[in-house]
Amino acid sequence: MTSANLNGNDEGTLAGLKLVPSTDTQYKAKDFKSDQDVRWCPGCGDYAVLAAFQSFLPQLGVPRENIVMVSGIGCSSRFPYYLSTYGMHSIHGRAPAIATGLATSRQDLSVWVITGDGDGLSIGGNHLIHALRRNVNINVLLFNNRIYGLTKGQYSPTSEAGKVTKSSPVGSLDQPFNPVSLALGAEASFVARTVDSDRKHLTSVLREAADHPGASFVEIYQNCPIFNDDAFTPLKDPAARETRLLRMEHGEPLMLGEDRGVFAGELGGLEVAEVTDTNRDRVIRHDAHRTDPGYAFALSRLDLPAFEHVPVGVFRNVRRPVYDELVNEQVSDARSERGEGELASLLAGGDTWTVD
Repeated sequence: MTSANLNGNDEGTLAGLKLVPSTDTQYKAKDFKSDQDVRWCPGCGDYAVLAAFQSFLPQLGVPRENIVMVSGIGCSSRFPYYLSTYGMHSIHGRAPAIATGLATSRQDLSVWVITGDGDGLSIGGNHLIHALRRNVNINVLLFNNRIYGLTKGQYSPTSEAGKVTKSSPVGSLDQPFNPVSLALGAEASFVARTVDSDRKHLTSVLREAADHPGASFVEIYQNCPIFNDDAFTPLKDPAARETRLLRMEHGEPLMLGEDRGVFAGELGGLEVAEVTDTNRDRVIRHDAHRTDPGYAFALSRLDLPAFEHVPVGVFRNVRRPVYDELVNEQVSDARSERGEGELASLLAGGDTWTVD
């Protein structure tokens, strides 16, 4: 079997593996819509992401039966119900663990994890960082609405300090996670950010994530109109977004509008400053392929304190050994040296104890 190829070259095969089959079937978005009624609140950003994702899946060129969605618990985790693929609505925070086993044992599958800021970064934080560290061949989409929506409006690991909610009536005292910084700290080989309402940008990021060999992590800013409405208004206001959104394109200068750019800071970080005729040549050109994650991490810190400069696009896209390939090579080598083995011998071998 041959793998699907989104870029039309040998370097960009789906998940880097040659076991994911391609298909000549010309799918349409409707082919990936299930018969289930979509049950989200009116105006939820999940609708926009679902529509974009259903339109994107035909571009993979992969049979529907070789696409699997695994989710945890939360509003976003209802995704598997609404897609005509294989899927599993699993338990809270454990989607990366289940997806790890699936992707490792079935290299012919395109495996997607759908999670949220609560599901993925709170109870599921440990599973997430280790799946990224191992570079498991899965695509993680983390919907970040900065609130617990399904359980009716408690503050989440990404809620801003001082957030007043049902569980923090006088304001949250917690320092919020920056999901992109967290993923980069775990040495994730592909890290990106996009916005639910920008369908073109969202789709382009999904294509790059699907094309990446190993683990991909995509944070999606997603509005919750009921419990955290307008959380991302500064990024969606037409009058302000061009001065706040830093659209990253590999090899292109990092510019906010026409008169501000990203420069090397005095203390080794990055800073946004006015671009003049004398410093224009010092505006940093984005390099998503740097091996050292320090540069991408510095980019991820530009959105502090409060959406002043928010990078969107691909922060990091590098090649690392893929966990699934390493595991299956190890198993193959062991079988060659020791034979197939027997389950009964395995269970009875090694350290055993006799209890009288």
